[in-house]
Amino acid sequence: MLTGSDLLAKVKELGDISKSELVRECGYVSTKKDGSERINFTAFYEALLSAKGVNLGIDSAGRGTGKGGRKLSHTTKVQFNGNLMVGKAYTAMLDLKPGDEFEIKLGNKQIKLIPLGGEKESSTEV
Repeated sequence: MLTGSDLLAKVKELGDISKSELVRECGYVSTKKDGSERINFTAFYEALLSAKGVNLGIDSAGRGTGKGGRKLSHTTKVQFNGNLMVGKAYTAMLDLKPGDEFEIKLGNKQIKLIPLGGEKESSTEV
């Protein structure tokens, strides 16, 4: 995936092509579990805005802000029905999409989510 000045140069070089082809040519594609292609428009547009110097509320450590500029709390609690909420800001930071599946591994007072069938090698700890 192209970023920064390389991304801006490629967009300028490609000129007047379809949005899908532009995003694809800049490397913002991934493969779904069924083998089909997913074009990552959001990641492309975020990278493009960043390359143009627009701050999207993400600091150098990759932490974003929620609505109203609130900072992510990095804490959560078990809800009344036993569910544990992770939150959209965190799933967005990890580029998780609806339908992504994980194996749940329990450790000593910890939960690890391991992506199934994906290219991601590292586990996501919650």
